[in-house]
Amino acid sequence: MTGQSSLISPLRPSALPEKTLERMRRYAGVWLDRNWTVRLHQESNVPSFGPAILAANHIGWLDGPVLCLKSPRPAHTLVKRELYVGKTGRMLNATAQIPVNRVGTDVGALRTAAASVLAGQVVVIFPEGRRGAGEFKTIKGGVGWLALVTGAPVVPVSIFGTRTAGGDKESRPPKGATIDVVYGDVISFDTLPWPRTAVEIREATEHIAEHLREQLQAAKELTGRELPGPITKAAQTHG
Repeated sequence: MTGQSSLISPLRPSALPEKTLERMRRYAGVWLDRNWTVRLHQESNVPSFGPAILAANHIGWLDGPVLCLKSPRPAHTLVKRELYVGKTGRMLNATAQIPVNRVGTDVGALRTAAASVLAGQVVVIFPEGRRGAGEFKTIKGGVGWLALVTGAPVVPVSIFGTRTAGGDKESRPPKGATIDVVYGDVISFDTLPWPRTAVEIREATEHIAEHLREQLQAAKELTGRELPGPITKAAQTHG
């Protein structure tokens, strides 16, 4: 987030439809369970009602489907726009996921996400911006902006097992493998009315980044899991 000029008009709550999403969670969740064992930890950290932002690390292709199908509540994920083609694109649109252009700041996607959160829904964001080592070494400012605009609790999410060491961004774990999802301790900020400065957004983002790294370390200790390491340079061209 480099500034505020495109984000100044008032935001109003606007819920995204969830009927198809809830149906998909019931039926597609069976497919997930047939292929992998998904273990959820500390789900009580996700508020049982009201707004919430799930801020997850991003290591593999399965991260989005796992969170969409297994999160304690229906969630709307910011998904790279390149996936909105063909059958996948139709499914993403039907379940009201949020397309995002990863080049620059996608104001429209952020405003859609914020309006959904303000309406009491759950939004998933991958603050690192793309798949990688998943260590939260650097994160983008969108999560800080969402936290300040909505005042919603940010729930750290640490995912393990959706990519094996040496696998590329499109790889999947072997059938029967265990995937661990840990919901960490919440961090929240008071709602900051407009005007919000770039400095305020950057400071909030830095606080969140530090918290995410702390909670990731706690998740490693809880599960005994480690992340698969960085993706090779050759594989990074896939996005």
